[in-house]
Amino acid sequence: MEQLAFLTPEEVRALQRRFGTPVFVYDEAVLEARAAEALAFPNAFGLTCRFAMKALPTAEVLRLFARCGLHIDASSGFEVERALLAGVPPASIQLTAQELPANLEELAGRGVLYNACSLHQLRCFGQRLPGKEVSVRVNPGLGSGHNKRTNVGGPSSSFGIWHEYLNEVLECAAEHKLCITGMHTHIGSGSDPKVWQHCAQMSLEIAARLPDVCTLSLGGGYKVGRMADEISTDPQAIGPPIRDAFQDFAVRSGRELRLEIEPGTFLVANAGSLICSAMDVIDTGAAGHRFIKLDGGMTEILRPSMYGAQHPIVVVPAADEDRSTAEYLIVGHCCESGDILSPEPGNPEGLAPRTLCETKIGDAVVIEGAGAYCASMSAKNYNSFPEAPEVLRKMDGS
Repeated sequence: MEQLAFLTPEEVRALQRRFGTPVFVYDEAVLEARAAEALAFPNAFGLTCRFAMKALPTAEVLRLFARCGLHIDASSGFEVERALLAGVPPASIQLTAQELPANLEELAGRGVLYNACSLHQLRCFGQRLPGKEVSVRVNPGLGSGHNKRTNVGGPSSSFGIWHEYLNEVLECAAEHKLCITGMHTHIGSGSDPKVWQHCAQMSLEIAARLPDVCTLSLGGGYKVGRMADEISTDPQAIGPPIRDAFQDFAVRSGRELRLEIEPGTFLVANAGSLICSAMDVIDTGAAGHRFIKLDGGMTEILRPSMYGAQHPIVVVPAADEDRSTAEYLIVGHCCESGDILSPEPGNPEGLAPRTLCETKIGDAVVIEGAGAYCASMSAKNYNSFPEAPEVLRKMDGS
């Protein structure tokens, strides 16, 4: 059976009593440790680490990472506003979005860097802000992810300017006197470090054709294992070949590019837990299943329904006592057949019972690995359930 990640059973019960459930809990110590790991990524000529804030845009988390020295990658103008309201300096924010914000001029005037993700965006930026500095997102033609929905590089992805259209990028920049100082690529959540390294090499070759680029951002590729059998990416393992590639590029081109990375999941995934309560326990007969019905679900954690994602699940009894184990399917509180928290591994359409402590109504049920793309990617408006509170567990345990 899975174990609690950073909370104790006593803390789980105390949080359940104090804040009610469902409630998200994040651990300050884990967040700071992951930030330190990211900032230690091997590099040749300098490093900027941006937090992909869409993973967890909670204000206190943004402030914590800013204090640690991380910059921000925002995915909408609204995320930029959210980061600014949290106190993140404008110069530390880059906007990489599917659409141009209405207040583009205002944000650029405050120092927010814009990252154009299509030729249309680049043209519009040039028309509205001629002569300005800009970054471009390029699809290098290859990606990596555990499924097509998490792969944001290659011909099946709409993200970024297709690498074969680089001449149009240069023509647009010349027409509007834009200075393209940054190039950004993103390959997805990543599951294969060799693919990530190959994409980095491809990206360097593309950057060679953009003479003013001084920063190359290599997004994605930081797979985080939530389950015990899932493999996590080790930055210290994939970093040295990237560092060597940048050094080789400098020898060949005379250009020393700054490396930029933008982890999201890596920084927060295993720093968060979602505490729910078992509000019912039912079965469908001898030939059927036993179900635990939670008071949370896809309104807080959509990943299992959307991707078939796997999360560790731990039952914390209302009081310390010895109990046997049993097989359960875990479902959420929405009136929706897809509100499932125990999908079959590798098959989002299937169901897979979990071996858990025998569960009683009122017990706490903790879903681990809930720090990334959970509170920020919920279906919170479904069935009109309210938004779950979020709590930060400080270094001193408070």
